[in-house]
Amino acid sequence: MTAFVHPSAIVDAGAQLGEGTRVWHFAHVSAGAKIGARCSLGQGVYVGNDVAIGENVKVQNNVSVYDAVTLEDDVFCGPSMVFTNVHNPRSAVPRKDEYRRTRVRRGATLGANCTIVCGTTIGEYAFVGAGAVVSRDVPAYALMVGVPARRIGWMSRHGERLELPATGRGEAACPATGERYRLEGDTLSPCSSPT
Repeated sequence: MTAFVHPSAIVDAGAQLGEGTRVWHFAHVSAGAKIGARCSLGQGVYVGNDVAIGENVKVQNNVSVYDAVTLEDDVFCGPSMVFTNVHNPRSAVPRKDEYRRTRVRRGATLGANCTIVCGTTIGEYAFVGAGAVVSRDVPAYALMVGVPARRIGWMSRHGERLELPATGRGEAACPATGERYRLEGDTLSPCSSPT
């Protein structure tokens, strides 16, 4: 199996597309982009030169993944969500040498129309709600909503909300898989596999 590129899409010479990756209508992948296996780039997606995308990543319609963004394996980017790469842009002031790196860790979900301000790291399996604006690092498994985004709870690897406070101590099981998680202050981590 090779990558599929829709006839209306543009993939510049030099771009790397993994096995089974699909590039849909009117997408544009720049020459320096590195995209892993089994990814899906929806309609109108743009991928910059200095972008690394892992395996099994879903980038929904109308998302621009600008230079200095890294998406690890299993990341989901909802429709029309936004990345930035310059903290203080001005049309008349060139700032390409000031790009701030953004990393989205494995399994994270970025909801429709959310904005990820450059220079942040989104932790593993974090869940950013639709329309949220993230301007600070997000812990692993955190559920973030609002403008500016704030943590209101925690999510399992399976994408289910856990019955835990936003901060403190406690344990909870994923309602879908039974996998257990332990909260210690501002850190959530898996503590067992389902039985």
